[in-house]
Amino acid sequence: MNRQDPTHELFLTSGGLGFFRPASGTWGSLPPVVLGAIVILAGAGPGSAHAWVYYAVMAVFVIAFSAACVIGGDSAEARWGKDPSPVVADEVAGMALTLMLLPAGLFANEAFFALISLAGAFVLFRAMDIAKFPPANGLQRIPSGWGILLDDLVAAAQAAALAWIVYWII
Repeated sequence: MNRQDPTHELFLTSGGLGFFRPASGTWGSLPPVVLGAIVILAGAGPGSAHAWVYYAVMAVFVIAFSAACVIGGDSAEARWGKDPSPVVADEVAGMALTLMLLPAGLFANEAFFALISLAGAFVLFRAMDIAKFPPANGLQRIPSGWGILLDDLVAAAQAAALAWIVYWII
């Protein structure tokens, strides 16, 4: 990414959400949740006959925004510093991964409970991303785009694991 490449910057900042303050990572985590809600309300959420649509949308988010981090990470760090706050593609990828890994049973009931599950997953992901429990905290030291991305993917797995625990308890 460089100043002349607006496509990379658009992906890295998730359409400019990375410039929102405060808490750019929170803003950057919203697109998968919003799109997930739309897909669920359209009848294609996890547990439905058309669940593949939900999982395909989330997989595209994970792949596209992960690629943006890896490809544009060096130039983003050169421009904005180590693990720069304007880069929220890692939060988009992490949030989408969290939503892919949730128990489908959380979405099996009416739409209200599905939306509550999305909100809960959002809170869990943000908490894990901010807390940076091991091994996520050490992954930020990896240079360039991989260091930007990997801690968020681990936070996503941790958030999904917590969601599974809650699901088993209830």
